[in-house]
Amino acid sequence: MFEHEETVGISAMSCYLPRLRVDLRQWCEWTSHDWDKVSAVTGRAFRMAGPDEDVYTMAATAVLRLILDNGVDPCRIGFLALGTESSTDNALGAVTVRGMIDRELRRRGMPSLPRDVEVPEYKHACLGGMYALQGAARFAALDRNGRQAVVVASDIAEYERGSSGEQTQGAGAVAMLVERSPALLAVDLGRAAGASAYRGPDFRKPAARHRVDGYAAGTQRLSDFPVFSGRYSAAAYLDAVTSAVETLWAADTATPADQLDGIQGLFIHRPYRKLPQQALSFLRVRALAASPARHRELEQLCQGCDIGLDDVLAELRVEPDLFGYVLAGQQAPDPWPATAAVSSHLRGQPAFRAFAQRVLGSGADPLVEVGNLYSASLPAWLAAGIEEAALRGVELAGAPLLAVGYGSGDAALALPVTAVEGWQAAAARIGFRHALDNPVDLDREQYEALHDRREVPGLALHPWEQFTVDRTGTEYGRDFQDLAVDYYAYEY
Repeated sequence: MFEHEETVGISAMSCYLPRLRVDLRQWCEWTSHDWDKVSAVTGRAFRMAGPDEDVYTMAATAVLRLILDNGVDPCRIGFLALGTESSTDNALGAVTVRGMIDRELRRRGMPSLPRDVEVPEYKHACLGGMYALQGAARFAALDRNGRQAVVVASDIAEYERGSSGEQTQGAGAVAMLVERSPALLAVDLGRAAGASAYRGPDFRKPAARHRVDGYAAGTQRLSDFPVFSGRYSAAAYLDAVTSAVETLWAADTATPADQLDGIQGLFIHRPYRKLPQQALSFLRVRALAASPARHRELEQLCQGCDIGLDDVLAELRVEPDLFGYVLAGQQAPDPWPATAAVSSHLRGQPAFRAFAQRVLGSGADPLVEVGNLYSASLPAWLAAGIEEAALRGVELAGAPLLAVGYGSGDAALALPVTAVEGWQAAAARIGFRHALDNPVDLDREQYEALHDRREVPGLALHPWEQFTVDRTGTEYGRDFQDLAVDYYAYEY
């Protein structure tokens, strides 16, 4: 751990979740899905952005809450970053959020953000928010005036009705205040480790898909449905996450198994409920294989599912070229069949279940109510987990935590974080559970209409203390154009 005066990290977090909610038990009745399976794999519900919301309104609402709830001086902010994969404008990014914040701060008699604030947007699928956090931490560490940075991860995850991803939709935003000598979480930039490799048709949003007949045929305006291949993406996820974490482990003198055992909390990208446990069991088997003193423990696991120890050890050296199979017109096989089999067996062991509950449990339950938030998924889990630890009286100060982000495409980032002394005060102001309050459950007709971009019948939703899309420009003349440019307002 580095000295306190050298630390940089998160001092505050704030969340915004749309109130519109789809109950997955009801969704299963509408779509003839198995509720027991959906609840175990995916969750209980997901949130949807309202007709007058977009990624920028959610981001701005989270940032305004961050400033107001934590007494942030806008004049001290020098960096405002947006992490998202749901941009509706290919020219601008965080400056759109800045525009809303500035106008509302001035209306409240507060100073707006300084003119020299940097306003980048970070985009790499679900990793955009964590890349933005890393960039903000670097800014805070190097800024000669000791200014603060604000990061906001905001996304809308939507899939075509009837697709395998439909139940993993979601929407929301998480804002973070980043500075030196943080009040909540220190981020160890020096130990951060990443991974990246091009995967071709993994999870993609090519612009040209909107011009293909049959794409999003049931909607009345452009929709951000991805092009994805589930099984292929799952292999890419495991490969990238494992590569990033093992690169981090390799820089330490302790064995990978001992490092994993010592983690107090693991927060890993979770597009749905079950995936973090699968990732943890896979990492566990790999860690045991890479720690010779623990091979006896691994051998016992292998015997429990008729897998040879040498087969698992051999897979430590496998570096799969998943995209190579695509180029060859073939379906990529499982690169680690022995490791996967032992991982599956491990998940059924009581000792592993207790371990998984210890490192994955904090904040996991409220997340099953929100769905996939793409770039905001990991920040949301971090916010929910830290808040829950404070509410339960768990002492995290000095305990090693690990945040592992992932973005299809494919890249991963492993960031070691540590709660600082007195972290509970900042955690008490996060307000994740408060952001879940007052949901408005959609019935089937309302859900389908909202999803398909039609007028939603009987929707009783009145925006309150949030930004909304007020109107959209229509001018397309020679001297002035604002065609399709959104204008925003703050609703009280």
